[in-house]
Amino acid sequence: MAIVNPWVECFFVGALQMRCSVVTDRATGDTVIIDGGSEPDRLIAWIERFGGRGPDWSNGPSSPSEQSHLPQRRVVALVNTHAHFDHSGHIPDLLEHYPVKWYLHPDDTYLQSLAQSSARRWGFDAPTPAVADEVLEPGTIMEFGSLKFQILHTPGHTLGGCCLNLLVEDGANHLFVGDTLFAGSVGRTDLPDTGGDFDVLATSIHTQLWPLEADTVVYPGHGPLTTIGHERATNPFVGEGAGPGGMYGRGKYA
Repeated sequence: MAIVNPWVECFFVGALQMRCSVVTDRATGDTVIIDGGSEPDRLIAWIERFGGRGPDWSNGPSSPSEQSHLPQRRVVALVNTHAHFDHSGHIPDLLEHYPVKWYLHPDDTYLQSLAQSSARRWGFDAPTPAVADEVLEPGTIMEFGSLKFQILHTPGHTLGGCCLNLLVEDGANHLFVGDTLFAGSVGRTDLPDTGGDFDVLATSIHTQLWPLEADTVVYPGHGPLTTIGHERATNPFVGEGAGPGGMYGRGKYA
């Protein structure tokens, strides 16, 4: 059975302001951290005790008193849409604190091995890269505790890029797209050691994302929320009016 009324919190973390999403089942407390690439102490403090600087956006409680009627949260998995360092660089710190499995598509294994060196190239520090415990399995519905995600493989920004479609019983599904799709844009396809290809990315979006329900809420890795219906109709790179090759052949965000 799909989740009812999921609790989603978004944290813009690190210098690149990457969206880390924390998704919780209000009925069970089961929690998944998606793209926990930076500011691990901030995430841990908030998840466990509403401490420190909280999320930049939330559809749930914002204090212990508001959460008092809900079960204690329990992180059950770390999941990544892809392995660019801003999305995965500080996964090792989260794994030190949470004894859970970390999931990544295997086609991004090499990219993940470069997380520390890539961060340093941009002038940032990152620990020795983590190695994923488990693989994301495209075309399946994977269960992390009581949370069910449809796994969609969407290469083009990276070889192993995936979108995670949270199945919701009583409303619109929630789609965590990493850097595959943005509000009015798409992910870059010119980054080194990544396997970027605009034609591949456009095909991924057309075949994997556009068939989803129009009201599906899209959580990009950077920038504002949007919906599948809005992007399908208006996105200048891959939307209905974009034409062959899209607008410029590359996206706005990293």
